[in-house]
Amino acid sequence: MATWGILTHYLSLKTKKTSLYLMAVTTVLCSLFYLIGIWQHDATAFLPSAACTTAAPSSVPSTAASELDFTPHHTAELLVPLSEAARAAHLPPCEAGLSECTPCHDTQRSLRFNREMLAYRERHCPEAGEVLRCRIPAPHGYTTPFRWPESRDEVWYANVPHKHLTVEKAGQNWVRFHGDRFKFPGGGTMFPRGADAYIDDIGKLINLADGSIRTAIDTGCGVASWGAYLLSRNILPVSFAPKDTHEAQVQFALERGVPTLIGIMATERLPYPSRAFDIAHCSRCLIPWGQYDGLYLIEVDRILRPGGYWILSGPPINWENHWKGWNRTRDDLDTEQKGIERVAKSLCWKKLVQRNGLSIWQKATNHLHCKKNRKIFKKPLFCQSNNPDQAWGTKMEACLTPLPEVSDIKEVSGGPVARWPERLTAIPPRIRSGSIEGVRGEEFEKDTELWKSRVAHYKVLDFQLAEKGRYRNLLDMNAGLGGFTAALVDDPVWVMNVVPNEAETNTLGVIFERGLIGTYQNWCEAMSTYPRTYDFIHAYGLFTLYKGRCEIEDILLEMDRILRPQGSVIIRDDVDVLVGVKSVVDGMQWESRMTDHEGGPHVREKLLIATKQYWTAPAGQE
Repeated sequence: MATWGILTHYLSLKTKKTSLYLMAVTTVLCSLFYLIGIWQHDATAFLPSAACTTAAPSSVPSTAASELDFTPHHTAELLVPLSEAARAAHLPPCEAGLSECTPCHDTQRSLRFNREMLAYRERHCPEAGEVLRCRIPAPHGYTTPFRWPESRDEVWYANVPHKHLTVEKAGQNWVRFHGDRFKFPGGGTMFPRGADAYIDDIGKLINLADGSIRTAIDTGCGVASWGAYLLSRNILPVSFAPKDTHEAQVQFALERGVPTLIGIMATERLPYPSRAFDIAHCSRCLIPWGQYDGLYLIEVDRILRPGGYWILSGPPINWENHWKGWNRTRDDLDTEQKGIERVAKSLCWKKLVQRNGLSIWQKATNHLHCKKNRKIFKKPLFCQSNNPDQAWGTKMEACLTPLPEVSDIKEVSGGPVARWPERLTAIPPRIRSGSIEGVRGEEFEKDTELWKSRVAHYKVLDFQLAEKGRYRNLLDMNAGLGGFTAALVDDPVWVMNVVPNEAETNTLGVIFERGLIGTYQNWCEAMSTYPRTYDFIHAYGLFTLYKGRCEIEDILLEMDRILRPQGSVIIRDDVDVLVGVKSVVDGMQWESRMTDHEGGPHVREKLLIATKQYWTAPAGQE
C-alpha cells in the first residue's frame, strides 16, 4: 500500500508539471500568431514612418476608426442581375393582325359551339395546343389615351381604328369621328338627350345622391355612356357587352376609361357573387327577359342586393306610344311586357314606377313573404343545393336564389351596408356575420391599414402611380379583401378587383359590400377583355397561387396582352418565385427591377416593378 501511495504522488506531480509546460507553450504560440496576424494586416505598423503627421491626440489609425458594416449584401436588386442573354426575344411579337386578339372570344372558334341561347358567344378559350406564345402588338400609331375626364369624351382613332359604329349608330349619337379621334356625345338608343339627362330622369324616380346606391351593372352596354356618366355621381358601374357586330364597342368603353368587360347573358352565370349590385340596368339591351322561364331575370335577381333596383328602358316599355318606331306588332310587344311583369312578380319584385320609356322594379329586402307565396307562384322554386356565389363557368339554373334568413320582416337579409363613402371602411356584412372563414372585423381593419402603407410605398417605387391622372384603368389580379383598391380611393382611378377561382377564400362578395367592383377569373386562361385594357397591374401572391397549375409564361403573356404600352406592373411574391418571374419578364422586353419588401431585406417576400416598353406593329401592316 505504501508503494502504491508513493507512485500516485509521483504521477500527480509529473502531471502538474506537464500541464504547466503545455500552458506556457500554448501562451507563447498564441502570442506569436497574434503578432503575425497584426503584421499581415498592417505591416506598416512595425515600420518607421516616412513622414510625421500632425493628427490630434485622439486620432486613431484608419483601420481602427472604421465601423463594422451591418448593411445587407444580399438585397433583391442583386438577386437577378440584368443580362443581355436574359433579354433575348424568346417570346417574339405576334403578327400585326392580332393587335385586337381576345383569345377566349375568338369569332372563328365560337362557330364550333351551340348557337342555342347564344352559347357560342360565351367564353370559349383555346386548347393547350392553340395558345399563343407571342406578344400582342399595339396598332401602328398607338398613342397614350387622354386623361380622365377628357377620355370620357375623346378617344384616339389610332388606338381603336374602327368606324363601323359611327355609321351604324349615326342617328343615335353614340360616337362620331373627327380628324384623328372619336368623340362621344353621350347619346344612346334610348337617351337622345344624352346619358346625363337620362340619369337625371332616373334620379327623379329613385335616390341616386344619398350614397345608398354605389355599385351598378349595365347589361348590353354599347359604348358604356350610361356607366361613364354615373361615375361623376360616385356610382361605380361594371358594364358588359358581347363581342359582336357592334365592332369594338367594349374596346371603345375601355379607351374612355370606363369599367367594362366582354360578356353576354346566355347559359352561364355572370362572373359576380350573389347580392353584389345595388342597381342593374338595361337600355334596349336586346336580352329576352321573359323567355326561358325567366332565366335571365332570375340571374339578375341573384346578383342584386336585397332592396336593389332593376331599370329597364326601351321595348317593350310604354309600347303603346312607341310600337310603330320599333317595327314590331302591338301583340308581340304586349306579350313581351306581360311576360316580364309575370317573371318580376314571381321573383317578389315590386314595380315602383313606369314613366315615359322607363320602368323600375325593386327587389325585396328579405324572403319572408316570398317563401309564403310559392303556393301562388309555382315557379321559380327556391334553389336547394347551390352556392349562390359560385359563378365561374357555372350554368344558370331556373331557381330562385334564397336570401339569408331573417327573423323580422323589416330586417335586411345578410345585413345592411353603410352608405357611401362610409361603406368603404365599415366592416362588411359578410364579415360581421362570420360567413367569410378566418376573417373577423379586427383582421379586416388591420388589412385596410396595411394596404394604406403598402400603397404609399408603391408610390415611392413607381412615380407614375404617384402621379395623379397618369393611370386610369387598374387591375388587381388577386384582390383579397380589396385593400389595395381602398387605399387608392382618392385617386382618379378605378380598379377591377379579381378574386381567382382558385383562391382559398372567396372574398369577392366582401369587395362589393365595400362599394368596389370586381370579377372572378382563372388566370390560366385569358381575361374577357381587349388588349391594352389596363394602365397598371398589381399581382400579390398570384404566382405562388398558380404554381403547378399553369406556366409562368402563360400568365405573364396575358398580363402583357392586357397592359398598355408604358404601363406598369408591381408583382409581390416569394423571392424564389420572383426570380423565375423576372427571367420571363426580361424576355418580354419589359424594363424591370426587384426590390426589397417594405419591411427590409430579411423578409422573403420581394417586389418586382416592371414597365412595358412602347412598341407597335410596323407601319403599313393591319
